[in-house]
Amino acid sequence: MIAWFTRNHVAANLLLISIVLGGLFSLSSKLPLEVFPSFVSDRINISVSLRGSTPEDAEKGVTIRIEEALQDLEGIKQISSRSSEGSSQVSVEVDTGYDERELLADIKSRVDAINTFPADAEKPVIGLIQRKREVIAVTVSSDYNEKETLEYAEQVRDELLRIPAITQVELSGVRNYELAIEVSQDTLRQYDLTLAQISSAIANSSSDISAGNLKTEGGDVLIRSKGQAYRKDEFASIVIKNQADGTIIRLSDIATINDDFEETPVRTRFNGKQAAFIDVYRIGPQSAIEVADAVKNYITSEQANLPQGFYLSYWDDDSEVVKSRIATLTSNALQGGILVLGLLTLFLRPAIAFWVFIGIPVSFMGAFMAMAAFGVTINVISLFGFILVLGIVVDDAIVTGENVYTHLKTAKSGEEAAIKGTQEVATPVTFGVLTTVAAFLPLGFIEGARGAIFAQIPVVVIPVLLFSLIESKFVLPAHLKYIKLRQQKGKGSKLEQLQQRFADGFEHAILKYYQPVLGLALRNKLATVSLFMGVFLIILTMLTSGWTKFIFFPRIPSETVRVNLTFPAGTPFEVTNKYIIDMSDKARELQRKYQDEETGQSIILNILASTGGRGGAANSGSVRFEITPAEQRESDIGSRELVKEWRQLIGVIPGAESLTFRAEIGRSSNPIDIQLSGNSITTLQTVAEQIKQRLATYPSVFDIADSMSDGKEELQIELTEQGLALGLNRVDVSRQVRNSFFGVQVQRIQRGRDDVRVMVRLPIDERRSVADLKDILIQTPNGGRVPLSHVATLVPGQSPSTITRIDRYRTLNVSADVEKADTNMTVLQADLKTYLDELVQQYPGVSHSLEGEAKEQRESFGSLLWGMVFVFFVIYGLLAIPFKSYLQPLVVMSIIPFGMIGAVIGHWIMAMELTIMSLLGMLALIGVVVNDSLVLVDFINKKRSEGLDLMEAVKTAGVARFRPVMLTSLTTFIGLMPLLFEKATQAQFLIPMAVSLGFGIIFATFITLLLVPVNYMLMERFQGWFK
Repeated sequence: MIAWFTRNHVAANLLLISIVLGGLFSLSSKLPLEVFPSFVSDRINISVSLRGSTPEDAEKGVTIRIEEALQDLEGIKQISSRSSEGSSQVSVEVDTGYDERELLADIKSRVDAINTFPADAEKPVIGLIQRKREVIAVTVSSDYNEKETLEYAEQVRDELLRIPAITQVELSGVRNYELAIEVSQDTLRQYDLTLAQISSAIANSSSDISAGNLKTEGGDVLIRSKGQAYRKDEFASIVIKNQADGTIIRLSDIATINDDFEETPVRTRFNGKQAAFIDVYRIGPQSAIEVADAVKNYITSEQANLPQGFYLSYWDDDSEVVKSRIATLTSNALQGGILVLGLLTLFLRPAIAFWVFIGIPVSFMGAFMAMAAFGVTINVISLFGFILVLGIVVDDAIVTGENVYTHLKTAKSGEEAAIKGTQEVATPVTFGVLTTVAAFLPLGFIEGARGAIFAQIPVVVIPVLLFSLIESKFVLPAHLKYIKLRQQKGKGSKLEQLQQRFADGFEHAILKYYQPVLGLALRNKLATVSLFMGVFLIILTMLTSGWTKFIFFPRIPSETVRVNLTFPAGTPFEVTNKYIIDMSDKARELQRKYQDEETGQSIILNILASTGGRGGAANSGSVRFEITPAEQRESDIGSRELVKEWRQLIGVIPGAESLTFRAEIGRSSNPIDIQLSGNSITTLQTVAEQIKQRLATYPSVFDIADSMSDGKEELQIELTEQGLALGLNRVDVSRQVRNSFFGVQVQRIQRGRDDVRVMVRLPIDERRSVADLKDILIQTPNGGRVPLSHVATLVPGQSPSTITRIDRYRTLNVSADVEKADTNMTVLQADLKTYLDELVQQYPGVSHSLEGEAKEQRESFGSLLWGMVFVFFVIYGLLAIPFKSYLQPLVVMSIIPFGMIGAVIGHWIMAMELTIMSLLGMLALIGVVVNDSLVLVDFINKKRSEGLDLMEAVKTAGVARFRPVMLTSLTTFIGLMPLLFEKATQAQFLIPMAVSLGFGIIFATFITLLLVPVNYMLMERFQGWFK
């Protein structure tokens, strides 16, 4: 096959062209660009809205019923839920190996079968949690109030949707419209009406009804009544009651009608002005960059014709990240590529170097086809895969090319050299690639939240390697056969002579320096082995004793800084808002402080403050600001420094329940997160308090908080004997109170794009105090009216603000943040665990578990361990087959631990901590390190089969393979070089992986060249004893 392709260069070139075209086609049409890979989530969400209910009602009426209905379904890993004011959320985690869609269908049918939900509950919404891929947010801010801002924002939204590149947008940071009809108690008494009667009167007259059709001789005529009211004045004219004297009472006579917003408080300010947001998403194959560019072009073109006092801008532009990332990665790839090409040219002839180098783009094109087939997009992680593999991909071509180069000195023709040279190393090269593939495979199966991110890497790396194998076997020899032999060449140009001199000089140096050292090592075999073992053990003890810190996932400063503030539930909106505005003013102080004198540009770009939330959470708010990306900053002030200053400026906020600052990316969970579960909330709170006190004793732990917040005060209505005597019952009284205070929802009307609720209730000043509640008039069955205080008593109580449950037990989480730079997390977690075990024994029925990063670490480590076992076994198999021996693979694999040492030393040189990424790098390293020693051992075997004695064979092999072994390692290292010195934020957490690979390989190479020959001799001696 190799010979056929070599002789038939047309076939070889066609193969080359088809791979390139296939790759280009996939690249242009099939691969969308995004920042982080989007993956189907393994959670199914069930949310039920129960407006106006307390958390306990939601828990008893909805949550527990859903949990009980689902608990015996197969394929569920965990059921967690939160019941809060007005809603219940149940989230189901799907176990690995089960299909989310099938489980979703099962859950749907189970939930739909529940018929015991409270009457006010809306229909459950069930769906997979989709990670919406937000690309950019358009901000509309104005000097006017909420209504004008929203109206203009809606106009902008509709215009955005007309742009072909944009398909999905969402308006946020604003309240929903609501039509409120308010009737005072006096009026109700005067006209002898109740709120329920008013609402049914409205419902009966405001609607469109089709009444069939007339069958006339001239054809059919439709009959219908159009009475649906949409506007304030249309509602005003609705007839509510007609008196005995023939007068008609309309709604406008008895009520005030407000066409305004819901009563939930939400305020959003962008750079200090009233604002609304339009989030723009990308779907399907849309490219993040195209979507964002379309939005930015629209914003630029609109600037000229903006109405007075309105401002259009954008925020949180993810496409910039993709752009800068693609730019850094392509430049890294190019620099790496040029360095590799330069290296090859020095050691081999320029022509060979060029053809070996061509293998890189070709293999990449092949990988693009594979990515399209597997549905992987071009994102930060998959691009990183390309850089990782940049130096590894040429390994097989180098070994082949170098061997052909050696044959050119002795062969009769170029063609013969190409065929013989390729065939000679075909087996070791093929198996070398396969071992590398095997080492990258486990990355695809890592568990935990980050697994899906790591899985992108093997999908890129493996196809690249396989295509490079095809290229180096079938295409490369066809090109190398045209290279002139040594004897045929006349005197070349200056450059060629220089290169020739270097190559010859290098060969001379091998003979002069390397051969004697190898000889020495071979004579003192045991000394050599024990020396290397000693070094290995010293470094191992340094690692295990905690001298080198291990951090599961490093802190990476992000380009947005946010602070979240929460007050106790029930805090008035105005109070929260005052502090949020105060905090954003402090951020503006910082903005002015770090302003560039000449340009007027500040490090802080935009400040966004929002108070309140959709669920009527008047007690929380957040302030965020964006800073210029790391690559563009002149000063070394980053988000961490800004957070420290901002923290000091804000100081202590009196009465705040929690105040947390965030300025890093890649954080999906808290460094410390202790989850307590049990039946009684009070016991859980006692335990939580003790844990919080314990955490406060660690110096580097801060932002300690628990998930239980003091709830709102509540009043429970209890009927008195008098009330019961009047024929009233609990449901009836509660419903009348609800109608007056919360309101009756009469209709939901669709106005344009908005879904507007029509509510009937008492005016706001009649529902402000407890006295108002006591004086509210309750209608008795016989038509009389009595104040509530006559028929019922009000019992004060406390209601928790949210109730969280996991696997049908109430839970409470204590979480905290850790300054990772000065703590050894492993020690901290172990210490905490022993404390918790002792604490929980005092409280029966309470159990604890370490969640957050500790859990992710457990999951990822478990799969890493199996990954290791798998890799070692597969590599052993892949080596044993071509060697036809059980012991020789062990000689080759003896090099692996030293690669690991190299990786650790690399981290010391670069002054970095070991992270999960470093470990993944080491996993991948195993496969690459083996390649060189594989080629070496294979060569020794060949020489011995040619009849050389052991010592000679080992020496010859060492000298002959020195150049390709050095070259493959140097290209791998140099391909990774540009990445090691990258500043960009998103590259930070990938660098440790590159450090492991690069330094591990360099270190292992030197050892390969000495230790493998020694081990080979020892193995032979060992086998000799048993013969």
